[in-house]
Amino acid sequence: MEREQLILWLAITAYVIAGVVAIFGVVLGKKPERTVLGLIWLGLLLHATAITLRWVRLDHGPYLTMFEILSSNIFSLLLFFSLVYWRYKPIRPTAAIVLPLLFIMMGWMLLSSPGEGYLPPTYDTTWLVIHIMFGKVFLGATLVAVGMAGVILLRHYNIAAARFARLPADSRLDDLAYRFMALALIFDSLMLISGAIWAQDAWGRYWAWDPLETWSFITWLALAVALHLRVTYKPSSLRGAVMIMAVFVLAFLTFFGIPFISTVPHQGAV
Repeated sequence: MEREQLILWLAITAYVIAGVVAIFGVVLGKKPERTVLGLIWLGLLLHATAITLRWVRLDHGPYLTMFEILSSNIFSLLLFFSLVYWRYKPIRPTAAIVLPLLFIMMGWMLLSSPGEGYLPPTYDTTWLVIHIMFGKVFLGATLVAVGMAGVILLRHYNIAAARFARLPADSRLDDLAYRFMALALIFDSLMLISGAIWAQDAWGRYWAWDPLETWSFITWLALAVALHLRVTYKPSSLRGAVMIMAVFVLAFLTFFGIPFISTVPHQGAV
C-alpha cells in the first residue's frame, strides 16, 4: 500500500507541475504545450500504475470508496482532456483553467481515507463497468466544454484577455464547446440507461428515485435544456458559457456531492 501511495503522490506532483506550467504559459504568453502534455501523460502513467496495484491487491475496480471514486475520475477526466489537448491544438491554453479545477478533486482525494471498501454482490456485474465508463466520458466531455466556457468568461470580464488572444474567437469556442456538450448528453443518456439495466439486474427495479438517481436525472434535464436553449434561442457566447458552467457545477455536485453526504457511494447499493 505504501508503494501505491508513493506512486500516486508522484502522479499528483506531475499533474500539479503541468497545471503550474500551463498557467505560467498563459500569463507569460509562452507555448509550453509539449511540456504540459508530457507531464500530464507522465502523471497518467504513474496514476494508472497506482490504480492497477490497488485493483490487483483488493481484487475490485476503483469504484467503491470515495477515495477510489475520486482517484478514478481524476484519471479518466485527465485522460479524456489530454486526448483532446493532443488532437486539437487551438484549445491547449484552456489547460490553465481545466487543471486548477481538477486540483480541487486531487486535494479532496488526498484528504479522503485510502482504506479498503467492501464489494457488495450488486457490484459484481459487467453493467456496472459499462455504466461507469459512460459516466466518465460524459464528465470528460463536459470538462472540455468548461475549459472553453472559462476562456469566454475571462475574456468578457477582461481577465487575462490578452493572454487568450491566440485562441479562436468566442463564437468559435462557443460552437465547439456545445459540440462537446452534445457528446456529453449522448453519454449521459447512455449512463442512465445502463445504470437502469444494472439496477434491474442487481435489485429487481429499473429506477427507485434514490438521491443519486434523482440528481443524475436533474443533471440530464439541465444538460438537455441548455442544448435546447442553445439551438432554439441562440444566446450570446457569454450566456452560453454561463449555461455550461451551471451544468458542470450541477454535475459535479451530483456525482461528488451526493455520494459524499450519503452513507455509501450509491445510496441503496448495499
